[in-house]
Amino acid sequence: MNRTDRLYALVEELRAISPRARSARELAERFEVSARTVERDISALQQSGVPIYAETGRRGGYVLDKSRSLPPLNFTPEEAVAIAVALDRAGDSPFSTQARSALRKLMAAMPDLDGDRARELAGRVRLLVEPEPYPRVSRVIEQALLHRRVLRISYTDSKGQATEREVEPGVFVGGRGGHWYLVGWCRSRRDVRVFRLDRISRAEETDEPSPERPPESFSPEVPGLVFGNPKLE
Repeated sequence: MNRTDRLYALVEELRAISPRARSARELAERFEVSARTVERDISALQQSGVPIYAETGRRGGYVLDKSRSLPPLNFTPEEAVAIAVALDRAGDSPFSTQARSALRKLMAAMPDLDGDRARELAGRVRLLVEPEPYPRVSRVIEQALLHRRVLRISYTDSKGQATEREVEPGVFVGGRGGHWYLVGWCRSRRDVRVFRLDRISRAEETDEPSPERPPESFSPEVPGLVFGNPKLE
């Protein structure tokens, strides 16, 4: 059994017995390799995003978190590459880190032959349009949206005026022309405002919970973002 086959078989072995554990020694005997080889294989799987963790104790070993794993996916190589191209276009935009993680999990969950064919086809596909770079503040904004906390941002508006704002984040919108925007309640203006991400030089997630505002309350601003006439700050 080659290493690629063994990695796939290791995941399936752990999936079959989850939530019980298998020791490195037991896995080594099962696949006729050394325990050190199993440990290296498990480490490689963990680094690729497979949710395997170690349980300590006399009956401990490696466990696959079934609730966070994918069964084998029956995508065709062409379908897998289409998804990979879509995820790759995320570039440095919001959620790009999550897109790369999702792509690794997708490839890991495909049967070996289809996965190999998909990787071969992907190597023959090139994107000629570079995605627009975005500042790292997008990561902070993602977390503030997730945690529903107030943001403190440094923002340069369309007239070149720099201001400090406290914003209750509402929705993230990808607009026409490749730009991303944050729509939120600006406490300085006491109204809904639209902030273009590449004009936010600094963002800080505060400890203050953001008041509950349903996404629908920000929806009047969304058509302008999609069709090219946003009411920008």
